[in-house]
Amino acid sequence: METIPYSCQSISEDDVESVAQVLRSSYLTQGPELKLFERAMTAKFNLRHAVCCSSGTAALHLAYAAAGISPNSVGIVPAVTFSATANAFRYLGAQVIFCDINPATGLIDPVSLEECLNSCKLDSRAVHAISPVSFAGKVAPLAVCRELASAHGCKVIEDASHSPGAFGRNGAGNNEISITSPYCDASCLSFHPVKHICAGEGGALLTNDSEIAEKAKKLRSHGIARPYSENDAIPWYYQQDELGWNYRMTDLQAALGRSQLGKLEHSLLRRRDIARKYHQAFSEEPFISHFHVPEPDDGHAWHLYIIRFINHGVRDLAYKFLREKGIGSQVHYIPLYRHPYYKNLLGEIRLPGAEAYFQSCLSIPMFPHLSEKQQAHVIQTLYEFTEKS
Repeated sequence: METIPYSCQSISEDDVESVAQVLRSSYLTQGPELKLFERAMTAKFNLRHAVCCSSGTAALHLAYAAAGISPNSVGIVPAVTFSATANAFRYLGAQVIFCDINPATGLIDPVSLEECLNSCKLDSRAVHAISPVSFAGKVAPLAVCRELASAHGCKVIEDASHSPGAFGRNGAGNNEISITSPYCDASCLSFHPVKHICAGEGGALLTNDSEIAEKAKKLRSHGIARPYSENDAIPWYYQQDELGWNYRMTDLQAALGRSQLGKLEHSLLRRRDIARKYHQAFSEEPFISHFHVPEPDDGHAWHLYIIRFINHGVRDLAYKFLREKGIGSQVHYIPLYRHPYYKNLLGEIRLPGAEAYFQSCLSIPMFPHLSEKQQAHVIQTLYEFTEKS
């Protein structure tokens, strides 16, 4: 029986050749590919700076650190996201506050965000940050996040791991574009295999802020700076100015990432086509009596296609049924405050939007090379499940 994963990488022969060329070269790391990839990223997303690094988590850590987050800071994170969004604040000793989400979209809830900002005492001497997540590929409400952040003296660092190429308009009619948004101080990407751009592992911080970019570049390589150029008397000289990390990206990763970046538009077109076919199928009975589907959205990047079961308790039965039929699915995500680490740190927390979303959500197969036959099998299997349940 064929197994269909919920997601997986899409690698072509030219991707393989791009990595093979690096293997044949003089540099496997700290060579020319990193600068070429960063230059391609800035051109693609029309931003001044791209700082590539070893993972999406590293990108968040660098972004928060370069923005000035410290043990005196507060970081506000939506409760439904991958752990890295919050963990990178904790790496810097900052306090983390979880705000609620919209249970229909999984995006940060501006009302809850404002309540969090009003209820917590923000030290006026420290840098604080909001990290909205453009979740599943849909752009977060970045304009209102910026408005609230400005009113309370916070930075906005977008976790855009799910959303390269995503765009939309908010309720006020303002353009909101993931990564290139004027409402963010920086945006962070992941190049994990299931993401739009696969580099094996890797990540990037993208920003128009030169100060953030320069500090992040220094911190990703142990806090080391090279103050002299090749034309100076001592071009070999380097100095460690502060304590950083080894978050460098290899040339192997950069070459694969650059090759994949060139396929981003094709990936988005395929994902949007798959999403349209799901929506068409699921807009009829028996599906509409059993689960909700995402609203049609031309600007959605469709990292994930998440259905939400109407009756709680059904989701786990559907997961098992799909697995028995050779179809992978996943839950994105368990609210972070439920994990033992954050429960021990912050105590018992329950947020109604996050709980409603978590109890009902299930990600079904979504990746560019999902075939029509495979997608039809997913739809048919869910039909069989709804008929039985």
